[in-house]
Amino acid sequence: MRAAIVTASGATIPAPRAARHRAGAYESYGTSRTVARRAQSRRSAKDRATGGAHRAPSTMPVEAWVSAAKSRPQVLLGTLVAAGLLLTALPTIPQEDGGSASVMTAAAEAVGVISKSDKKKPTPDREPDAVAGAPAATRTAEPEPSAPQSTPTVRPTENTQQVAVPPGDGPFDSVRTTGSDVVMLSFDDGPDPVQTPKILALLEKYQVKAVFCLVGTQAQAHPDLVRQIVDSGHALCNHTWNHDLKIGGRKVKQIQADLERTNAAIQAAVPGVEIPYFRAPGGNFTDRLVQTAYGDGMTSLYWQVDPRDWEHPEGETSEQHIKRIVAQVKKETRPGAIVLSHDFNQPDTTAAYEQLLPWLVENFQVGVPGAAATPEPAPSTSAPEPTPSVTPSESPAVTSSEAATA
Repeated sequence: MRAAIVTASGATIPAPRAARHRAGAYESYGTSRTVARRAQSRRSAKDRATGGAHRAPSTMPVEAWVSAAKSRPQVLLGTLVAAGLLLTALPTIPQEDGGSASVMTAAAEAVGVISKSDKKKPTPDREPDAVAGAPAATRTAEPEPSAPQSTPTVRPTENTQQVAVPPGDGPFDSVRTTGSDVVMLSFDDGPDPVQTPKILALLEKYQVKAVFCLVGTQAQAHPDLVRQIVDSGHALCNHTWNHDLKIGGRKVKQIQADLERTNAAIQAAVPGVEIPYFRAPGGNFTDRLVQTAYGDGMTSLYWQVDPRDWEHPEGETSEQHIKRIVAQVKKETRPGAIVLSHDFNQPDTTAAYEQLLPWLVENFQVGVPGAAATPEPAPSTSAPEPTPSVTPSESPAVTSSEAATA
């Protein structure tokens, strides 16, 4: 940065300084070389008048550069090195006209590669601001070409059916209530070879229809009980093949395969039987699961009353368990409620319904909405026998009292 450019006449032109040095104070360069101090004493009057020692490199005569290059090539080499350093430390050099030029441009002008007249004047990239007080000129902006908008890629969803499930009052549009005043009982996880026949007998005794949510493996193992359920007029519900608690998170094809396999096991026992309901084990419904079930013609069945008959806390006796089930059902049941219970391996549930069914029938309309109700036996009345038609001549005369008796 402190290198000096030595001209052919011996004049010394200091290289550009950093901002921290005093501008124009030649005496501040106290550390200049001895040859530079000797050159100062030989400066001509013209150099003093024009301030030649402080001129920008671009104002140096071309002839001086050519002469220096011929007589002292090492000086030229040093100049180029200094210019390279300046590119890093001082990218631009102030000009006399108030502008600035790059160091490379100034060097090119100095050696005569380009002239100042060849430099292109910067073209303003915008129109000059309006004069203060003058009305702003209105200009119609040319419409810029609109950038092509990216079309969102529509990826095919896994569930290509996109079934519109009717709104429900349960999780993910499942149904929590019957939508009417009818209270509906539902029994899960069967059929059970011991408890299911007992539940069926109780329901038959009180003329109540219910929904049985069947597990596929159980239906396959006990087709005779599936037929008994259907013959008794109860509704069927798909409860997955093996009580899969995580079925809602599986892929659509896996869900469909599970539901179809379960329905096939049920319909193998009773060909063509309708299966209008589906219940996720644990009530773990998802939007995908509800849509898939509805696409297969099954409404997803949730519940409003859950006595947790499947839960047996440690230390709870059978009598306490039955009492808890009965109390919970009586406390929570309202018109239109769906009651969750289990007939698979739950003898306490069967015992609880021995108490619950008479109370339910007395206080609610219990059944399956839309299912054909079992007609109650009509009182026996003797129909009047038809009177044989006789001609007036053949009919005997009867008195009014006899007619009234007849």
